[in-house]
Parts: sequence; structure tokens; C-alpha cells
Amino acid sequence: MKRAERERILRQGVVLPETARDRRQHEGLSEDLDSSPLVGRPLHLRLRNFRQAADGYLASLGGPLPYMLRLREIDDLIAAATTDLDERWRALSLETRDDEQFARRWCQEAKRASFAEVNELIDRHNRWYPAESRLPMDPRTGDYALVNGKDYRLSPLDEEWVLERFPADRRRVTERRRR
Repeated sequence: MKRAERERILRQGVVLPETARDRRQHEGLSEDLDSSPLVGRPLHLRLRNFRQAADGYLASLGGPLPYMLRLREIDDLIAAATTDLDERWRALSLETRDDEQFARRWCQEAKRASFAEVNELIDRHNRWYPAESRLPMDPRTGDYALVNGKDYRLSPLDEEWVLERFPADRRRVTERRRR
């Protein structure tokens, strides 16, 4: 056993003489007590509607949780895809003069659009979000609770998603240009 450890153990319970620093601290505490309106009165009970847990502290120290980062990346990829599709949609409407030709070519573009990266992130989100966010179960439905009134699951991007936002109708392109 090391000497410092042995002395620390032997000094347990020993009252040391009062130092100047100790006296200053005691004087400050007594002044605080004299000026406090709560002296001699019972304190009211402060109820807390949460429990402090170690995992909460760890999460707060580690920054954004994985599902938060993943959702941000999904939003960024969807925004980039929307911008790209909007540019291609407008360019194709300028290239073609015939409405049928525009509709046919735009449907082909929508089929060719690749969303592999964002769809893989959406799949991971749908699989892991409930556990990572500690989403509670709804006992009535037997499924996870709604998040802001909506299901937490995200739909993958595909041809339908493209045609819903950018229809194969040249009139819609000109309407958007006017706005």
C-alpha cells in the first residue's frame, strides 16, 4: 500500500484545526442565512416530472444522435434531388414543343432517376428510428406512437414521387414559371 493512500485512510474521521479559509466560509454562510427569508420555514416540495439517467447525460455530451444526423442527411439529399429534377423538368419543357412528346420523355426521365443513396438512408431510418429515439408504443394500435401526428416511417423515393412533384404536363411548367 502506498504511503499517501495509507495516510488518507488513517486521517478519516479526524477533525482538523480550523483554518482562516474555513472561518471565512462559515462567516459567509451565516450572513447568507441571516438575510434569507426562508430561515425557520419549511421548503415547499418541488416535484420533477422527469428522471435523471446516465444515458441522458451521455447523449447530451455526445452531440446529435444518429437518427438526427440521418434525418438531416435525408433532407439534404431530397432537397438536392428536387433541385436537380426541377432544372431537368424546366429544360425538357423548353426543348420539346409537343405536349405528348414532353409527357413521354419526362416519364422516361422519372423512371431513370436514381435514388439509391437516399432510399438506403430511408430504409435505415425506418428500421432504427424507434429504438434510437426511444419512441413509445401505442397500446391501442400495438404500433409505435405517432410523431407530430404522423407515422415515423418515410416513403422511399421513386417514379411516383417524381411525377407527383413534377407532373408530365407542360402547362404546369409554364404555370410555375409565371410564379
